[in-house]
Amino acid sequence: MKRREWMKAIGAAGAAAAWPRRANAGISSQTQGSTIVDTDIIRLKLRHTWTTTMSSSAYRDTLHVRFHRDGITGIGEGAPIIRYGENTEEARRAVESIRDLLVPADPWKFMRLQADISHRLAGQYAAKSAIDIAIMDWIGKKLGIPLYRYFGLDPADAPVTSFSIGIDTPEMTRQKVQEAESYPVLKVKVGLDSDEATLDAIRSVTKKPLRVDANEGWKSKEEAVRKINWLETMGVELIEQPMPAAMLDDIRWVRSRVHIPIIADEACLRSTDIPKLAGCFDGVNIKLDKSGGILEANRMIQIARSLGMKIMIGCMVSSSVSITAAAHLSPLADYADLDGNLLVSNDPYEGARVQSGCLILPDGPGLGLRPAPAS
Repeated sequence: MKRREWMKAIGAAGAAAAWPRRANAGISSQTQGSTIVDTDIIRLKLRHTWTTTMSSSAYRDTLHVRFHRDGITGIGEGAPIIRYGENTEEARRAVESIRDLLVPADPWKFMRLQADISHRLAGQYAAKSAIDIAIMDWIGKKLGIPLYRYFGLDPADAPVTSFSIGIDTPEMTRQKVQEAESYPVLKVKVGLDSDEATLDAIRSVTKKPLRVDANEGWKSKEEAVRKINWLETMGVELIEQPMPAAMLDDIRWVRSRVHIPIIADEACLRSTDIPKLAGCFDGVNIKLDKSGGILEANRMIQIARSLGMKIMIGCMVSSSVSITAAAHLSPLADYADLDGNLLVSNDPYEGARVQSGCLILPDGPGLGLRPAPAS
C-alpha cells in the first residue's frame, strides 16, 4: 500500500495516530476489511553511548506496530533483547508471519488472541509485546479511558522513577550525574573492574540514594557478597541481578549474607519463572519486552505479590510508547525504572512524564500518546 493510500485510510484516527519517520526499514502493511496492521523499525539515538556488562551502543532500534480498526489506531513498541537472541529484523518478520492471525482478529477477544500468538510464535517476546501494547492501546481508545483506569489503578500511586547511569569513565560519570540533577534516585550500572571508580565518581558529586544493576557481572558468590557489602557502605538501597541467572543456589547463599534487597532481572522473564525465585531474591524486575506485553506483566505482578516479593517495573532503551505502557502498570510497583525514553534524543512520541522524579501518567485514552513536537 502506498503511503498516500495509507494516510487516506487512517485519516479518521486523528493526529494521535501519526507514524514517526522511519530509520532503517520499510513500512509494510496489509488490509482485510477495516483492519490494517503495520510494522516499522525506528532507530533511537542515544544522548550518551550506553554501556553495560553486555554491550555498548550509540543507538537502539525498536520495533513499532500499529493496529488500525474501526477508525482507531493502537500503537505498540518492542525493544528486542540481545541477551535472549532477539533483534529487530527478526521481530518484525515474526509479526509479519502472523498477519493471517492479526488482520481478521477481534481485538476484544485479546486473551484468546494472546494465546494464539504464543502458540504460533516461539520466543520473540519483544514482537509479542509490541502487538500486545498496540491491542491494549486500541482497547483503551475504543473505551475512551486511559489504561490505568482499565486496570483499576490510581495514577497518584505511581512511584518515583530512577534515572540510569551507564558504565563510563569517572569524568563522564560525574557529568551524567550532574545532568541528572532533577532526578532524586539514580540507577548505576556496574559489574566490571571499574565498579569502585564508578561509585567513587558518583559519590564525589552527589549523596542521592542509589540503585545498582550488575547485569550478571559477578561470577562467584564470594565476589558478589564482597561487592554488595561494599555497596551497602556507599548508600546503595538495592542491587539487581548480581550473578548469572542460572546460579540460583549461589544467589540464595548471597541473600543470607547481605543486607539490601536483591532484585531478579535476567533471571525473571515471565510468570512461570517467579515461584522458583522466591527465597533467592527479594523482588523481581518486570519488563514488557521480556514478558511479552502488558497482560503478562500484570500477571507477573500478581504472582510475585502472592509470594511476598517486591515489584520493580523496568524497561529497555525505547521510546515513550513502551515506557508509557509500562507506566500505566507502575502504580502496582514498589520501584520504577522507567527512563529509557529519557536516554534518547529523538523520541517520536510524548506520553508519561517525569516531574521531580515522579511519574506523571497521561490521562488520554489508551496509552495517551501524542506525537512529539517537530524539532
